[in-house]
Amino acid sequence: MRNRLVVAVAACIAVVVLASGAAYVYFFSGLRSSPSPLTLSTPSASASAAPAGGLAGNWTVTTGSVAGYRVKELFVGETSKHEAVAQTSTVSGSLTVSGDSSGYQVTGITFTAALTGLHSVDSVAGRNVVQRDSYVSRQMNLQQFPNATFMASSGSVPATDGSGAVDVSAAGKLTIHGVTRDVTATARAQLNGSKIEIVGNLSIDMTDYGVSPPSVPFTTVDSQVTIEFQLFLTKSA
Repeated sequence: MRNRLVVAVAACIAVVVLASGAAYVYFFSGLRSSPSPLTLSTPSASASAAPAGGLAGNWTVTTGSVAGYRVKELFVGETSKHEAVAQTSTVSGSLTVSGDSSGYQVTGITFTAALTGLHSVDSVAGRNVVQRDSYVSRQMNLQQFPNATFMASSGSVPATDGSGAVDVSAAGKLTIHGVTRDVTATARAQLNGSKIEIVGNLSIDMTDYGVSPPSVPFTTVDSQVTIEFQLFLTKSA
């Protein structure tokens, strides 16, 4: 009787171990994906020339704009890292363009993203990645510091007639978690219909902003973060 009981218990333990192992392989195997980095969209047919009055003027962020982050995380037992990606569509800001096609100058650059609107857009089979968002919210204390803001007094733009994409860059200040650091954002910009579209990124270390990598069960998160953005701006009347 005792031997049968031991065998039965051992069998139960084996089933639990095998089930756990199978679940682990399912949850943390290669069954995961992340959206590609943001890129410029295909311009509309009417985007081949500068808008009436030229590019000079005040431009304001409009609908369709997104900002977010990419960070690498390593699951326990895995050798390849997964890229966690989250985005928010609550983005505001503006800039001023002066000059003409022989040379433009961009000034008064201010963009703000509501970090409280961040939501994960990657996927891991068998795992609810949305749970990550609550960890991020707590680590960043978003109740007290709900926004991220980039400000630059000016940005460089090469000569353009508005018929194609150009490289742009701006050295400015990024404020996250109540901490402000000097950063340089690099991007590509183009006319898309009546709008200016800007897609770019910048790299930061979250610890420079007083944020520790989120403590997530079975997961180690890198401190290096890529912030990316896709902005659509309309010209003010």
